[in-house]
Amino acid sequence: MSESAEGPFFEDLKVGLKFKSKVGRTITDVDNIWFTLLTNNSNQIHFNKDYTEKYFKGEPFNGRLVVNGFLTLSIVAGLLVEETSQNGFMLGIDNVKFESPVFAGDTIYAEAEVIEARESKSRLGFGIVKIRTYGYNQRGEKIIEFDRVFMVRKKGSTWKG
Repeated sequence: MSESAEGPFFEDLKVGLKFKSKVGRTITDVDNIWFTLLTNNSNQIHFNKDYTEKYFKGEPFNGRLVVNGFLTLSIVAGLLVEETSQNGFMLGIDNVKFESPVFAGDTIYAEAEVIEARESKSRLGFGIVKIRTYGYNQRGEKIIEFDRVFMVRKKGSTWKG
């Protein structure tokens, strides 16, 4: 794959190409509570330990605060931006499956594979790419799966608004 300051181009993103995050990201209680409150999510399972200890004592939560699923999705997607979509922009996210809860202290890693790539019909000089993305915790357990769709520039093309 060719490298550039902006990231890969459409021509670099062939169906079957696989990616693995270079680094992991450890989630903290502060990350979770901040994101949950910032997004006005009022589910106390994300920020009220007394509540979770009272109403979610059993498996898999065991009274622990569970990380907001949209934070998990955002971090997993972000771990692969440099290798996938840094030279483009997001069009959508499909088929999201939250496989396993994430808790503060878990470290998240990402893997992905290009599953579709086609030229854009509406924007010359761009292609549309779909990647199946997986998130894993430090124990190798799958925590999330989703398809990310983005538009990415072709080599030699310029942004034209």
